[in-house]
Amino acid sequence: MNKLELPSALVEPQWLARHLNHPDLVVLDASWHMPASGRNGVEEWQQRRIPGARFFDFDGRIKDQHASLPHMLPDETLFSAEVSALGIGNHQAIVIYDSLGIFASPRAWWMFRAMGHDRVAVLNGGLPAWQSEGLPLEQETPAAIEPGHFTARRQPQWIADASDVERALQDKGSRVLDARSRERFSGAAADPRPGVRPGHMPGAACLPFNELLEQGRLLPADRLADTFSPLVKAEQRLVCSCGSGVTAAILALGAELAGYDQIAVYDGSWAEWGGSAHLPVEQDA
Repeated sequence: MNKLELPSALVEPQWLARHLNHPDLVVLDASWHMPASGRNGVEEWQQRRIPGARFFDFDGRIKDQHASLPHMLPDETLFSAEVSALGIGNHQAIVIYDSLGIFASPRAWWMFRAMGHDRVAVLNGGLPAWQSEGLPLEQETPAAIEPGHFTARRQPQWIADASDVERALQDKGSRVLDARSRERFSGAAADPRPGVRPGHMPGAACLPFNELLEQGRLLPADRLADTFSPLVKAEQRLVCSCGSGVTAAILALGAELAGYDQIAVYDGSWAEWGGSAHLPVEQDA
């Protein structure tokens, strides 16, 4: 059988349905919910999923287990071991979805890109879009997985830390975009995490992630480009931030689809920046 080619970093439900049984394809559920929601992504995946989907647990397993910040990107060794345990090899194409539409799946997409795997895409509209098109679900106990062999190769250009962000804020060749709400960005709303200051990084711009979405799906590429272009020039390096590094990846995915080619996610995001007394914070009057 021919090698499966992903059409872009975003695939539609009908495309996935047509290729669901391709031996080159792995489908991952990367659902994650805000702690206050009371929802559990693993439990929901166990109850119902796109047929054959495996669970990519970036909040519990596939993270830096020693970091004080939430779901930080792990090292190559842990990522390789966990992805191999999901039955994935470097030769395979991966499609990732989540149960909210477009929310947590871009985080997993970015993690694969940051670990050197380019054959990865997000399902546009996620599980809700799949269900709305009447496509089948699997509800029995998930099948056992035969381990694969995946080797991660960390790509530093996709990853930003606080020092990178400090430099980007002073560099005309870079732009820092914050995916949080305008109320949290301005400082009008308190941060939900105890001890984290309200406000934003001096020199950053606000682009709330939900402004890239319409009915749980990403906007078409031309509208994404129209949304980004007033904020980021084509030649600039874009650094995406948010609350804890999840919705920043929605901006990263949107920017990729809009044609930008220098994109990084600030992994620690506002949980780190706003929680550090040594990093500058600005509030709007």
